Amino acid sequence: MSWKLFFSYEFIKDVGISVGIFLLFLLFRKIFAKYVIALIVKGIRKENHPFFSHMFLSFEKPIQWLFILLGIYVSAWYFPYFDHTHGLFMKLVKSSIIFLVGWGLFNFSSSSTFLFAKLNEKFDFEIDEILIPFLSKLLRVIIVVVIFSGIAEEFNYNVIGLVGGLGLGGLAFALAAKDAIGNLFGGVIIITEKPFTIGDWILTPSVEGTVETITFRSTRIRTFAQALVTVPNAKLANETITNWSKMGKRRLVFNLSVTYETPKEKLEVVIKQIEYMLKTHSGIHQDTAITKFDKYGTDGLDIYIYFFTKTTVWLDFLTVKEEINYKIMDILDNEGVSLAIPNRKLYVDSKSEGNSKVRWEFLK
Repeated sequence: MSWKLFFSYEFIKDVGISVGIFLLFLLFRKIFAKYVIALIVKGIRKENHPFFSHMFLSFEKPIQWLFILLGIYVSAWYFPYFDHTHGLFMKLVKSSIIFLVGWGLFNFSSSSTFLFAKLNEKFDFEIDEILIPFLSKLLRVIIVVVIFSGIAEEFNYNVIGLVGGLGLGGLAFALAAKDAIGNLFGGVIIITEKPFTIGDWILTPSVEGTVETITFRSTRIRTFAQALVTVPNAKLANETITNWSKMGKRRLVFNLSVTYETPKEKLEVVIKQIEYMLKTHSGIHQDTAITKFDKYGTDGLDIYIYFFTKTTVWLDFLTVKEEINYKIMDILDNEGVSLAIPNRKLYVDSKSEGNSKVRWEFLK
């Protein structure tokens, strides 16, 4: 083929048409990105459909790249000396379409946590909150596997044979990934036994705080000092877990010591008034409120006070506790009863030779 024939009028015309078609698709892509997207987003916001909003935003970028792919494919028809029906070219086009569709589905599955929560709320599927992140991640893994399998099939790779070949090194892989597999099974145990869920306040030998996220590998817990602690699921599943959020009530117990000078009659009145105050308080379980004269303490007469608050929220519990303390102070003041304080006695042995011997005693 001569250079003259190569740069002939027909050649230049076909190249121009091919380039023009590609530029036209680039123009369509720009129009779609600037105007069509704005109109669709405006309509979705007006109708208030979160499902379609998530779906459209997930496929926005893949659709823009689809214009480029279509531009390449159509312009290839007119490009001279290029066979647009060539097997490799068609495989690349089909694989690109599979990738773009999978890309959109993967983006859409990233918002599946929100969708699962909406379905759970609307149709009452009773999907546990701890299970929703796992379902979302599992869906993404499935999409990636399907994309890989589809592209491999386009290039005539036997996916089943490939998986079987991976099985030959399965033992070595299992040994190398022993910790990862242990964490995965630990996550499964957490899901099935449900010792806690997202948002629960838990206490373990290694950490205490609020559960924020649960993944295949680990659980993230926000401590009360606002530090984020990541605990492997294998370790967490084998630890003793106290779930404070599952408490039905919260206990409070202490001894109140009054002076030995308190008359019996006043002691009885104080005990009865405290007991009545506890059993009539709206924030306390009345069936478990106990107030009794317990023992003769070192410094005074000990009154045993035992009750449970209805709330398990820490700040609300402290508020109820504060109210009880103030009311007990009012009862003691009204009856003229004083709290016992630790005594200290000083003994001086004046009969000893030389310096006097001093002995201190602290009575607690």
